[in-house]
Amino acid sequence: MITQRMDFQGPHGKISAKLDAPDGTPRAYGLFAHCFTCSKDVLAATRISQGLADLGVAVLRFDFAGLGNSQGKFADTNFSSNVEDLIAAADFLRHKFAAPKLLIGHSLGGTAVLAAAHRIPESTAVVTIASPSDPHYVVDKLLLEHVDTIEQLGEARVKLAGRDFDIRQHFVEDAAQHRLHECIASLGRALMVMHAPQDGTVDVDNAGRIFGIAQHPKSFVSLDGIDHLVTGKEDAAYVAGVIAAWSARYV
Repeated sequence: MITQRMDFQGPHGKISAKLDAPDGTPRAYGLFAHCFTCSKDVLAATRISQGLADLGVAVLRFDFAGLGNSQGKFADTNFSSNVEDLIAAADFLRHKFAAPKLLIGHSLGGTAVLAAAHRIPESTAVVTIASPSDPHYVVDKLLLEHVDTIEQLGEARVKLAGRDFDIRQHFVEDAAQHRLHECIASLGRALMVMHAPQDGTVDVDNAGRIFGIAQHPKSFVSLDGIDHLVTGKEDAAYVAGVIAAWSARYV
């Protein structure tokens, strides 16, 4: 397995990425979208992508604009910009290597993958890991106590995962505009929903909604005992192994 650093152009400037690839010719290429306010180097993104590379799938993981080493300001981004970054990443893979057939998203990254999949026509399989069924869940769950301040002042300083972020009104408004029921119902790709029943950050009911709306072929994998951020090395290896085995039928 080899990891290559690379950059490509996104809507908000340079996007920083890493490609984890097998030593030989990949059997497929995939995209990994990281969790809200995380980066491509978060443990889950790194370990799952590298685990898939060991099993023959090359995976591009990248920093959404305003996070990690990508250009742009986080305060200027929202769910729509995350989707656009995903499309740019797919375009980069398509022109540089091969179009991604496998789309994987962790937490809000999974929600973005559901919204972006129909704009990546070569994709045949989608995986969500601990993902909200709707982007507004982030507002309701993580930003609720700040919504009044954001509405009055136009923005608020919010502590998320131990770090401070500026959240602006356009983020809240943009999240409210996205209703993913139709995107999920008409996904047109094989779907695997992975979620821990004990997840305290994104309630497992979200997985139930995604799975219930989606058409077959679809699969549900219970990540029993695995934390929301999939920080355990063995847990990440398990997730990678399940994705690799399941996706082999579709990619």
